[in-house]
Amino acid sequence: MLRVNILLYALICGIFAKMNQPKRYLITSALPYANGPKHIGHLAGAYLPADIYVRYLRAQKRDVVFVCGSDEHGAAITIQAMKEQTTPKAIVDKYHALLESNMNDLGISFDIYHRTSAQIHHETAQEFFTKLNNNGDLELQESEQYFDEAANTFLADRYITGTCPICSYDKAYGDQCEKCGTSLSPEQLIHPKSTLSGNPPAKKKTTHWYLPLNKHEDFLRKWILETHQSDWKTNVLGQCKSWIDAGLHPRAVTRDLEWGVKVPLADAEGKVLYVWFDAPIGYISATKQWAINNNKDWKPYWEDKETKLIHFIGKDNIVFHCIIFPVMLQLHGNILPENVPSNEFMNLEGDKMSTSRGWSIEMDEYITDFVKKENGGDMMVDALRYYLTAIAPETKDSEFTWKGFQDALNSELVSIFGNFVNRTFVLMHKLCNGKVPAFHNDIADDADTALLKNILYTKETVETNIEQYKFRDALFEVIDLSRKGNKYMQDKEPWIVAKQVDENGKPTAAAQKQIDNCLHHCLQLCANLAVLINPFLPLTAKKMCYMMKVVDKILEWENAGKSNLLSIGYSLRAPELLFRKLEDEEVKQQIEKLQAKSKKLMENTTPAAEPTVKTVVSKEEIQFDDFAKIDLKTGTIVAAEKVEKADKLLKLLVDLGSEQRSIVSGIALHFQPENIIGQKVVVVTNLAPRKMRGIESNGMILMAENNNGKLCFVSSDVVNGSNVS
Repeated sequence: MLRVNILLYALICGIFAKMNQPKRYLITSALPYANGPKHIGHLAGAYLPADIYVRYLRAQKRDVVFVCGSDEHGAAITIQAMKEQTTPKAIVDKYHALLESNMNDLGISFDIYHRTSAQIHHETAQEFFTKLNNNGDLELQESEQYFDEAANTFLADRYITGTCPICSYDKAYGDQCEKCGTSLSPEQLIHPKSTLSGNPPAKKKTTHWYLPLNKHEDFLRKWILETHQSDWKTNVLGQCKSWIDAGLHPRAVTRDLEWGVKVPLADAEGKVLYVWFDAPIGYISATKQWAINNNKDWKPYWEDKETKLIHFIGKDNIVFHCIIFPVMLQLHGNILPENVPSNEFMNLEGDKMSTSRGWSIEMDEYITDFVKKENGGDMMVDALRYYLTAIAPETKDSEFTWKGFQDALNSELVSIFGNFVNRTFVLMHKLCNGKVPAFHNDIADDADTALLKNILYTKETVETNIEQYKFRDALFEVIDLSRKGNKYMQDKEPWIVAKQVDENGKPTAAAQKQIDNCLHHCLQLCANLAVLINPFLPLTAKKMCYMMKVVDKILEWENAGKSNLLSIGYSLRAPELLFRKLEDEEVKQQIEKLQAKSKKLMENTTPAAEPTVKTVVSKEEIQFDDFAKIDLKTGTIVAAEKVEKADKLLKLLVDLGSEQRSIVSGIALHFQPENIIGQKVVVVTNLAPRKMRGIESNGMILMAENNNGKLCFVSSDVVNGSNVS
């Protein structure tokens, strides 16, 4: 009776869910820049979560289109072309092919992986601009921008380098310092110079079109902070609220460049659409190309309100997908995204992942080391997908470690999930002649009923979590179900029951019935596990289908929760290992490889050591209001310790009177921890928290630097005029 009630409940839930389903889904992942390989942090942020969601929707037989493609315009492309001494076209052709291949090798199942250099994209982006401009939604403004007189060209931010005003690194770019990670503008650089000629740039007037975001604050506030207050992630809502509360400003939609989508106006010679404007339109042009390829109509996916549009991105793209692009879509007459499930960042071995610093695991590296060099590389694809999902930075930054990857693979995939499937098939061949045994209702017990209930419960829980973009929780439920399967088998002990033999040495009839029931349920559970794991580990699910001698149709979601997926008497293939263990030596090799790569790259990019006596560089003048934003408080260091695997960092505990704060400071080369206990310090207390080597730092202590480059605590023996940094 309980079994009937469970199935009835599932049927009712399924009917109710279908009544509330959108007519169709359009899923996008952020377009990656085609200026180089991408690392596994990118994979974890925007591509793997989207793929899990899409595979689930497809298993639900829903109308879904999954689009992405290479972002092939902007200064980053031309900078890379200069580095490789080739053309922007050659760069995008090279890295588009690499990115598309990497995504495919790691199981990311786009319906189309397009590119913004395609003619259909140029036409789509130009039409978009023209409509907004003709409707009066854009503004024409004159401004002064940096210009290289020798090269006779305006300079994009990345074409300007100079000294960082924060850390004094002398090769900072006009948009970011690669050493300290601070976002910059060219005006903030000390001694800026052009990367084209090496000369200091001049300021020259130019005219551009702007999107007046300030005119759309009310729309954004209502749409984001009211309509989506309950269903968007708090990190997304918080960042959007911060932007809107600070006041939005007009944003240029054109640039003075040669590489990009040409502005479709007669008086716009030498101007292209700004990459932030043209790139998201790539979702639309990709959908158009998909429709052409499949003889479909693209318009319902962007114009019909019964379409559910979902953007999967990393947190650095929130402003573009939640504020700027929605304004563009609304003005153009398109639907707005229903959700933007942004992820935070994934760090690596205690530090921020960065390709430019060599502190990263490139997707192509992983594929070379673990997928293509060995037989059974498919299992290592799913091993990576598993670990990245299990530690997904869904609500806060997470960290990839090779030891953590090894533990997840060996202790969870191999020892729990893979172990259950393998034991089931081995025992089925040994005790049931390689066939699915019958189930004998007359000896069914509470453990059998509980297992069926757990299968159905897991199906419903996984479904709910995926619908809410909680992929980490959903995956845990699937693994936990296999854990329950192991316990069920261990409690039943069919290998022990098999020792109850008759005069012919075979299990007695009563013993065989117990064995049959146990392995019948275990095999049905295996079939359910294949259905449930498919969105996460599709290659594993496919291998399980092969072992069960069933077609992929069994992976449709409607089959999850059923207890009769494998027919009684059906012969199954011999077991194959689903996963292999990762050995200690492999972990050691990967860590050594990472450290060597980073060291080599940093040696090639770190500036030469500065002279003993430094020339003090004055920073640009600020107003009192700028200084007033800084909250400075005195405090006392009450504890200090070195940060593991970080030569320059100390973890400090500072008593601020009303509270104590943990602060990570780069002073370990100057002081021993035990020698600074009780030292008075000045602390910047309203600096946004920042993780360093996996430790959250909640402030910054201020130090002085003497003529010998030695850091000193600010005291009476510090020379007047010393830089405070």
